[in-house]
Amino acid sequence: MLSPVPDEDGAPFWEYVGRGELRVQGCADCGELRFPPRPCCPHCRSFASEWRRVSGAGRIWSYVVPHPPLLPAYAAQAPYNVIVVELAEAPRIRLVGNLVAGPGAPLDSMPLDRIRIGARVQVVFGADGLPRWVLERP
Repeated sequence: MLSPVPDEDGAPFWEYVGRGELRVQGCADCGELRFPPRPCCPHCRSFASEWRRVSGAGRIWSYVVPHPPLLPAYAAQAPYNVIVVELAEAPRIRLVGNLVAGPGAPLDSMPLDRIRIGARVQVVFGADGLPRWVLERP
């Protein structure tokens, strides 16, 4: 499986995820949350930032089911889903991940017919440390 390759701006995101926390970068001046992480606030142009913990609640904004998998390492798990989650605290922030049946479940654990745009989800963290999502009401 591919592992993230953090850059300088995104490294704190992955450090928090490794601890089982979902945090997003926020402007220390105007308070706006932003993702992906970057040095300058797109709202007020400030360079002051901080990392704020978010609940991990959101809703499925979009999804795809790749057929066939583009990378050989994912072939055994196909078909699997890739979802875009709109965060509850910051609807302009959308994170990409996978909808799984539960913490530690494989990518192909969620039946594809259960995925619905608008479904409420909650972040979970797998053994690999990556954020994944589960249905709020299974």
